[in-house]
Amino acid sequence: MYNQTLRHQEDISLYSNAFGFLRAPLFFEPEKSDADAVVTGIPFDMATSGRPGCRYGAQAIREASVMFAWERRRFPWDFALEDRMKLADCGDLVFPSGDPGAMVEALESHADAVIGAGKRMLSLGGDHFVTLPLLRAHARKYGKLALLHFDAHSDTYKEGSPFDHGTMFARAPKEGLIDPAFSSQIGVRTEYHEEDGFMVIDGPSASELSAKKIARAVEERASGHPVYLSFDIDCLDPAFAPGTGTPVPGGISSAKALEIIRALKGLDIVGADVVEVSPVYDHSGITAIAAAAIALDILYAMAS
Repeated sequence: MYNQTLRHQEDISLYSNAFGFLRAPLFFEPEKSDADAVVTGIPFDMATSGRPGCRYGAQAIREASVMFAWERRRFPWDFALEDRMKLADCGDLVFPSGDPGAMVEALESHADAVIGAGKRMLSLGGDHFVTLPLLRAHARKYGKLALLHFDAHSDTYKEGSPFDHGTMFARAPKEGLIDPAFSSQIGVRTEYHEEDGFMVIDGPSASELSAKKIARAVEERASGHPVYLSFDIDCLDPAFAPGTGTPVPGGISSAKALEIIRALKGLDIVGADVVEVSPVYDHSGITAIAAAAIALDILYAMAS
């Protein structure tokens, strides 16, 4: 049975064995649970073009999330997440090693089952390619989506293999999964093209504008459409997130990212992911901690 009391038992230390995100209970058949939202880890990094290692990202984010489990109501939200959302963790996706096609098939099947059972998904990568099969499953349920994409890169590059973490948002519009006319990209500070159709709030602009102005622009752009939120941790400046495969200086701070997410109270966020955490380059753990905080605030934004 679902049990929320585990998170707040005072006799449980922060470093004890708590393997679910935010100490959430484990359900290996989450579609049969009474949870409202399901956390899934995706240990995949075969589509990365930079430094590998983000197959271990979900594990690191879960471990870091325990640091936030003691606080019943996360600052500065005015409600406790558990009062509005039951959370379960189904562990990591299982697929044959070295077979990206099998990963895609397994992830789409898993997401179809979870979403089809009326639950929302928070997925932990893994490299950013995993967003494409997740978008396919969400679009089957909700129709064409508005994408809210935090990243140093646009990921709209036209060239590349069928499994490439830089091409998903060129492929997704062609497949009818997302509509760039209602979609936004925040923090981009590498090459992008206006003809791709997204509203791009680039890295310098994202640092200069207030979180509220960014959130209002995103909400106006999404215009009542179901929203899928994808957060590549390299949206943050490497000072705040060194543990990633393709770090790019000039990004926003973790504080600014959290401010923006907390201001997104007018969006219908139907699914989300946090990707590209590579623990091997994260010796201090700050990238995983930032990712866990961002993931938690995304859940609050869904619940709000």
